[in-house]
Amino acid sequence: MSESRTPDERDMPDWERRFRAPRVSLPDWAEDAPDRSLFVSNATGTYELYAWDRATGEQRQATDRPNGTTDGVLSPDGAWIWWFDDKDGDEFGIWRRQPFTGGPDEPAVPGLAPSYPAGLALSRDGRTAVVGRSTDDDGTTIHLAREGAAPVEIYRHRESAGVGDLSHDGSLIAVEHTEHGDAMHAALRVLRPDGTTVAELDDTKGGTEELGLEVLGFAPVDGDTRLLIGHQRRGRWEPLVWEVATGEETDLALDLPGDVSAEWYPDGSALLIAHGFEARSELFRYDLAARELTRIPTPPGTVSGATARPDGSVEYLWSSAAEPPAVRSTAGGVVLDPPPADAGGTPSMACPPSVPVEDVWVEGPGGRIHALIQKPAGATGPLPTVFDLHGGPTWHDSDSFAAGPAAWVDHGYAVIRINYRGSTGYGRAWTDALKHRVGLIELEDVAAVREWAITSGLADPARLVLTGASWGGYLTLLGLGTQPDAWTLGIAVVPVADYVTAYHDEMEALKAMDRTLLGGTPEEVPDRFAASSPLTYVDQVKAPVYISAGVNDPRCPIRQIDNYVKRLESRGAVHEVYRYDAGHGSLVVDERIKQVALELDFARRHLGA
Repeated sequence: MSESRTPDERDMPDWERRFRAPRVSLPDWAEDAPDRSLFVSNATGTYELYAWDRATGEQRQATDRPNGTTDGVLSPDGAWIWWFDDKDGDEFGIWRRQPFTGGPDEPAVPGLAPSYPAGLALSRDGRTAVVGRSTDDDGTTIHLAREGAAPVEIYRHRESAGVGDLSHDGSLIAVEHTEHGDAMHAALRVLRPDGTTVAELDDTKGGTEELGLEVLGFAPVDGDTRLLIGHQRRGRWEPLVWEVATGEETDLALDLPGDVSAEWYPDGSALLIAHGFEARSELFRYDLAARELTRIPTPPGTVSGATARPDGSVEYLWSSAAEPPAVRSTAGGVVLDPPPADAGGTPSMACPPSVPVEDVWVEGPGGRIHALIQKPAGATGPLPTVFDLHGGPTWHDSDSFAAGPAAWVDHGYAVIRINYRGSTGYGRAWTDALKHRVGLIELEDVAAVREWAITSGLADPARLVLTGASWGGYLTLLGLGTQPDAWTLGIAVVPVADYVTAYHDEMEALKAMDRTLLGGTPEEVPDRFAASSPLTYVDQVKAPVYISAGVNDPRCPIRQIDNYVKRLESRGAVHEVYRYDAGHGSLVVDERIKQVALELDFARRHLGA
């Protein structure tokens, strides 16, 4: 293998090659033209959308923007590629479209002003679109747009909402909404194209607990009003089939311990079941008539996406902490190879593997905490250790491939990732536990795992790095201030730093989430915002701090980070700040590599590791 590499590649460290190695997403395919597919790849060095004609094998780069493009969808007839056009990663823009076979881009829905996206559904003939929008002034609006006619507003509310799906014959529109004011637990409404209501389902009413619902999709059959939805009635996510026309609900009651999601097989006779449990996942086929569940063999690790094809095969994107991702099929083999690295067809570099992950369960103040450990092969502690906290907070780390943690391992660090309270995948009570004491609850779990890491002999207490991106970056800054003696240094990527200013500057959907988490606005519950804001504790920070931020970030805006940095500067605290021209992260591979190199160098200079 090494002999076939270019000189530059031979000199490139493995950690950098993992970022540069081309990847592909799970291909989306057109319902009525299944040979036409759309996927995302970083083959050019920037993540962009690609059209793929399976019949001919031809792949065509569909978008080409300096900061990349990942949000796109095929029309069901396969004629059009829709993609979201924002400005430099600020997530505020309009939908554009281009012919699948190539051609100029055009505004997909003339007459709709720029906004944050709130869902999109397209009719089978591609002539009708249901477009969800969110703005600070209007809240959420949903519009019906027919080709050749002005878009018509069919829904409006101040609270967050989104388009769930459009029925196969275009007669029904499923909407997820949070009109009750809890952005973590949606209710469902089914509308006609004129905006009148057909049916409602709201599990937040009549009980002592908030229970959320989600749209998984209408049955792919004309005239079929079955809607597949997710519910949390037994304390975890499970699917059921809601017959919208009659109101009948068919509870699948699957005997699986973790969170369960589902999608339809193309003929509507069965469901493709995705089961996530304890940071790993597996697939099943559920026959609706026979009510039989059959396991679909997949390797141990994480399936991050799957789809059933018209021939009954299943394609899925799989990886593990040790093995790079690949799109596989139950029909056999790898489905999709990355495009060539350049127009001349130069083969892409291979992605080096990393080390497997180990599971640890630690007793914490709110219950058993699941942590995932990686360390250099053959290494014995105590090691310099990175506590890499995931974002969200409604997300979780899993046994899946991640180039960032692998880079730390290559440089001699142990890496610990923690599915703290607030994480998904461990039941609704675990996810919902962080309300009102936001940030502080998660850090109690981090502290418990930190104590285990030290007493077990894995981690060197004098060389502990607290890091994370987005919500993980927020927890990093909050942890450095509330646990100042616990950490040797902190690296916060696109963090919340000043919670009050972040609330006023962030996109509308995140305002709604913050009101849910903290129980109101900064003006209504000032003490809670203060208790959960890193800015409150900035003068207690002892460790050197590194912060990176996107200047166009609508989720963790730059002004609130600048406020925090000014406080560090005012007392001469050791810190460095890197600002880059993008939004909530970068889709440019060179930029991502630069950021990781700066983080590694900051740790080297301050830890000597």
